[in-house]
Amino acid sequence: MARAEVRSAARRAEANPIFEALARGGYVADGLVHILIGVFTVVVAFGGDGETDQPGAFRAIAGAPLGFVVLWVAAIALTALGLWEILEGVLVPRGSRPRKWGARITEWGKAAVFLALAAIAAAVAIGARPDPDESVQDASRGLLDVPGGPWVLGLIGAGIGVSGIVFGIVGIRRKFLEGFALPEGRSGIVVNGLAVVGYVAKGVALVTVGVLLVVASVKIDADDTGALDAALDGLTALSYGPAVCAAIGLGLMAYGVFLVLSARFRRL
Repeated sequence: MARAEVRSAARRAEANPIFEALARGGYVADGLVHILIGVFTVVVAFGGDGETDQPGAFRAIAGAPLGFVVLWVAAIALTALGLWEILEGVLVPRGSRPRKWGARITEWGKAAVFLALAAIAAAVAIGARPDPDESVQDASRGLLDVPGGPWVLGLIGAGIGVSGIVFGIVGIRRKFLEGFALPEGRSGIVVNGLAVVGYVAKGVALVTVGVLLVVASVKIDADDTGALDAALDGLTALSYGPAVCAAIGLGLMAYGVFLVLSARFRRL
């Protein structure tokens, strides 16, 4: 199929109102997950028990009345949003090759995240219990056992840390407003504030995970690795860790609310 025909097919798909509605629903699902993770993070900060990761959030949904139905709806919506981002990558405006492919990689990277979330939601809906911390530890252990593996793990951690810094910069500089029809008046100020706080909090959370992986690569100990749940557990052990952890949790809740509002105000 010619390139022009691929782009034309992508435009036709994005013009489908049902597809657009499902993609917007993906933001609602992603927002709900972040709100739950934020709540669990605050609970953990004050000494309670909770799983501060996506599977934990989906398991909480599964435990609610008709939760498995909500999980399947979330999986479908997140899949639609992932496919939408793939099409967005295909439809990147013409320009210089580095800029065009940079934009495509960004869109397809977001697509990978949404499709992974959809897979987790579907897995939990059928009764699976994925454990991100264990998965990260197993993958890290495999890397550390091969020549040059610690360097690779360190680079991965650094990459995650850099992505966290980028998240924070996007929030502080309000780059999220690109492609976002912010409402007028006080409502717009509230949405803007939620986004800034949320982006910065998510950035701090990602930096924490990245630091965890870098430390593990230096110590060559896979037991020191983990996903967000392990990173926040380690954070609470520090002097001011619980306060920082609680702030991250509140920020993730703000980010989740912003994502839910994105279903209404983001231009697709």
